[in-house]
Amino acid sequence: MQNYKSKSKIDLKIRCYKFSLELIRFIESLEKQRISWLIADQLLRAGTSIGANLVEAKASSSRLEYKKFCEIALKSANETKYWLGLLRDSGKADREKVSQLLQEVNEVSNILASGIITLKRKKF
Repeated sequence: MQNYKSKSKIDLKIRCYKFSLELIRFIESLEKQRISWLIADQLLRAGTSIGANLVEAKASSSRLEYKKFCEIALKSANETKYWLGLLRDSGKADREKVSQLLQEVNEVSNILASGIITLKRKKF
């Protein structure tokens, strides 16, 4: 069982890393307009911080600290959804590509939320 849990944590980190790479490619494809650039800047910060906070969680010194980093990663995922939605609904980005990114960040969000709920149930 321990091996399975470790493998799924690694898979989530790899998944977040790949998501960050896709996000970078997507942002580079956006029109070079001020409004797109401003939203893209926020999107890049939020989207790449999901995986970065999971890496920080791994180096945590306590379960409480680990949970906190996971919560921050979840907040970043939710913020990422917001910025992607703005780009989609403003017509500044390709709807199909945004939908793909939103699907991935939604799945990552659900995994993080489920893990956080499990952590909260456990006694520290």
